[in-house]
This record gives sequence, C-alpha cells and structure tokens, in this order.
Amino acid sequence: MKIKFWGVRGSIPSPGPNTQRYGGNTTCIEVRTDDKELIILDGGTGIFTFAQELLKELPITAHIFNTHSHWDHIQGLPFFIPIFIPGNTIHLYGAFDPISGAGPERIMNIQMQYSYFPVREAEMKSRIHYKTVMPHEHIMIGNTTIVPTLLNHPVVNLGYRISCNGKSIFFTGDHEPHYNIYDPGDDGYDDYQSLIEEQTLYIIEAMKGVDILIADSSYTNAEYPAKKGWGHGTFDSCIKMAMDAGAKILYCTHHEPTRSDDDLEKVFAEAVTRLNCKNLDIRLAREGDEIII
Repeated sequence: MKIKFWGVRGSIPSPGPNTQRYGGNTTCIEVRTDDKELIILDGGTGIFTFAQELLKELPITAHIFNTHSHWDHIQGLPFFIPIFIPGNTIHLYGAFDPISGAGPERIMNIQMQYSYFPVREAEMKSRIHYKTVMPHEHIMIGNTTIVPTLLNHPVVNLGYRISCNGKSIFFTGDHEPHYNIYDPGDDGYDDYQSLIEEQTLYIIEAMKGVDILIADSSYTNAEYPAKKGWGHGTFDSCIKMAMDAGAKILYCTHHEPTRSDDDLEKVFAEAVTRLNCKNLDIRLAREGDEIII
C-alpha cells in the first residue's frame, strides 16, 4: 500500500509562511492499495489539491471514508472536481448520526445548499453512492479490508483500519482518550472507570500491531487541561496509544493551526525526548510525504 498526506492541519486551514514546511490544509490522506484501488481518508481542504492530480487519471473510482462530519474533515468535498465529471464513480462512506438521523449523504446535502454553495448537489455528474458504515463492520474493496472503530469525539467519529496482504494502517480521525467525568470517591467513579478501561482496550485491540498509526495529536500536556472535552489527543497520549498497540510507525497529525512549523517541531521533539521511545518510529505528518508498506 502507498499512503500520501494531502492535508495535516486541524480545525481550520492555516496557510502562510509559518506553515509552509508541514502544510496548512486540513485532513486528507490518499491510500493506494496493492491492486490500485483508491481510498481517501477524509475530505478536508487537502482534497482540493489532490483532485487536481486525479484529473490526470480520469475516469476514476474513489472510495472516500469520512471519519466524522466536522468542517475541517469535509469542507473540501464540494471542491473535489471528479464529482462533477461524468464517468467517475465516487463512494462516500461514513457514520450514522443519531442526532440528525442521517448518514454520510447529509455531508453533501448540507454543504451544497443554496445558502452555502453556488453549485447544486444535482449538478454532481459522477455516479455517487453513499454508504453508512457501522463499528466492527468489514468493508471489502478488492483485496483490502476496512474496519471502522468508534472513537471519542463530540460527534460520532470512526477510526479506520485498512488491511491488505498482511500490511495495515489505522487512522484515528479526531480522538481524545477517554477520561473519568467523576471525581475519585464519587458514587459513579468506579463504574465509569471500568467503562473507560473497556473502551480503551477495545480501541487498542482495533489498532493492534499496525504498520502505521496516524493519530490526532493536537495538543501538548500543558495545553490539554484548557482543551479537555474538545475531542483531541496530545503527543503523549498518541505515543502511549501507539506503544500499547505495538504500532511500528506513528504519524502525529491534526496539527494545531495556531502553531508554526518551528513551534510544532519544538513541542514534538520535547515529547519524543521526554518519553524516550526507543522501539517506536515517531514522525510528524507533512503534506506531500509518501510511504509505501
């Protein structure tokens, strides 16, 4: 499989001189399977640049797996040019939202309403198919298996494990480690702690032994207390998760948009040095980087 990063920033696009090295686009990851199937993880603004490259390959069949429906993970989809070109086939996968009662079709329905976008959904000339997926479901694309896992975020967020010919990657989308909402000694503390431990084990098992783990590491330990409950991880929490899962390579992503590239490298290096992770290859995700496994 080949993996390429097209967007690695979190929350809002942040282009400019301070983010040129790692890139200012929001989340989008290209995966090419061994049998040349195209899988795209999230449709942040990075998918627009990717679309320009795909115009050289038309017609295409693309399988877009959406982790969740927050803007920074979907706002590039109306600018994904292949959806407007006849002959292309687009499959958009995503979670069922219990609040709206809808699946991934709502991602396009809402964004392409008249009030927000000048092109109507009816003008998408490709063949587009919406598929609601559930945790633990096995989705087959050629010889590749994709399994969603429910993670922790203020909206339903699915992480995806992609496996092909003995190699695997796991992408978290946005994820904050579960924490106890009760104080020690409160009536509900022990029961809630048991639930947390169960959910944590479930997540670790889902990503066990992956060759590549791509994880939301937005914050430092010092920043996290003010952001608790926002649904994002830290460098430390991601490194611990990768080590517990036995991942071979960890890519830290969803970079804090207010952090310059220089500051990003500084806080990343501090975390890696502090945790002394000798048996784990830890990297910062960067737009344009490719890796083949």
